[in-house]
Amino acid sequence: MAPLNQENYEYDLVVIGGGSGGLACAKQAVQLGAKVAVLDFVKPSPRGTKWGLGGTCVNVGCIPKKLMHQASLLGEAIHDSQPYGWQLPDPAAIRHDWATLTESVQNHIKSVNWVTRVDLRDQKVEYVNGLGYFKDDHTVVAVMKNQTERELRAKHVVIAVGGRPRYPDIPGAAEYGITSDDIFSLPQAPGRTLLVGAGYIGLECAGFLKGLGYDVSVMVRSILLRGFDQQMATMVGDSMVEKGIRFHHRSRPLAVEKQPDGRLLVRYETVDEAGTATNGEDVFDTVLFAIGRQAETGTLKLANAGVVTAEGGKSDKLEVDETDHRTNVPHIYAVGDVLYRKPELTPVAIHAGRIIARRLFGGSEERMDYADVATTVFTPLEYGCVGLSEEAAEAAHGKDGIEVYHAYYKPTEFFVPQRSVRYCYLKAVALREGNQRVLGLHFLGPAAGEVIQGFAAALKCGLTMQVLRNTVGIHPTVAEEFTRLAITKRSGLDPTPATCCS
Repeated sequence: MAPLNQENYEYDLVVIGGGSGGLACAKQAVQLGAKVAVLDFVKPSPRGTKWGLGGTCVNVGCIPKKLMHQASLLGEAIHDSQPYGWQLPDPAAIRHDWATLTESVQNHIKSVNWVTRVDLRDQKVEYVNGLGYFKDDHTVVAVMKNQTERELRAKHVVIAVGGRPRYPDIPGAAEYGITSDDIFSLPQAPGRTLLVGAGYIGLECAGFLKGLGYDVSVMVRSILLRGFDQQMATMVGDSMVEKGIRFHHRSRPLAVEKQPDGRLLVRYETVDEAGTATNGEDVFDTVLFAIGRQAETGTLKLANAGVVTAEGGKSDKLEVDETDHRTNVPHIYAVGDVLYRKPELTPVAIHAGRIIARRLFGGSEERMDYADVATTVFTPLEYGCVGLSEEAAEAAHGKDGIEVYHAYYKPTEFFVPQRSVRYCYLKAVALREGNQRVLGLHFLGPAAGEVIQGFAAALKCGLTMQVLRNTVGIHPTVAEEFTRLAITKRSGLDPTPATCCS
């Protein structure tokens, strides 16, 4: 039975934002009998890049990133194939064509955009291609392409606007730089590229660009992969250096200047450990900023609805009730990357969006569990993790309260082409007492996302080191290395294996 639609509401639910979380919420709500509209409008990037329905993940995030990462891995596999007996006409002459890749990636994205629109139509979700803002707490206004406005009255509203990349406040950044919004459809090959920022987006882009044959440098203001296990983050960086990627540590850009030949001169500052700053400069074809993202709440006119952002209005993100994702206004909810101090991950937004709809229209009492969410950084050597970092576990339980099992390992497929195994490493962070409940798992190596996904379910089920050791691995795989962990950091023993089969 459809929800009662009282007080002259046109819709049971209006969702502002057509990304993963918003669409999941909308479709689930319709399946439960609600009348739903979704607003989605993409403002072009400073470089003029825009895209279709589906949000960041589909258009300028996870999907094109993974495809370009795969392109990079395939290039490496071509060269690895020679010692396996594959005869190439002239391996040294193999080159990658940027235009072919971007065309293939964009064709796939456009097909997903189309399927998404058809799916909304088939499920009777009304799609409004307009930029939304609040007129009052029950009225959302959609500003259409021709600048006309349409008002939608809704009993409930879900804010799912996500975020967009930030630019630094320096001369030339927005004029001449690009972000992840632009790289996947860049009309020309990026050439010599500077990545500013060492979070997962910056490192992933640096990794696949290097794998495609471009000269790549990364500028690091402080640390790599903030929020991740720092031993693993350091090893990710070292593995990228081994691939030929240059890192400028303790550095920040000061200005980007376009040269007469069209190339970009970057002026930057580097501070040594003593605190002394020195200035430098270098020339690049492309400068990509990956210094963080900001929530797209600035155009929502939240004050009209009485919605307050986090930190007493100082943040651009929204705090919600842990139980049902309500903002400070009881019938206005929020989901996805717009949330304050929640994982900015597509599957998280999708899961939470569905839970909101089921609670609103299905009588569900489900709650979103943000603990132990697995993720993977798709650098050339991938890093997958779930649960607590070693630092977080130590902070929560004390250094003497945890045990860290670790090991280096040698992927079988690396043997014949003699690929480096120097940074193939994993560890399990566990409580020290009893059956040693596992608090976190960390894996650096091939197919890390596929490896960590199954172990994430085990961790949610209360995995212990005793159970892990009693699990028989699948040989020869890299995932089985978790079942072979026996050496602790505390023991001081060498975690390097002597053989792969004993």
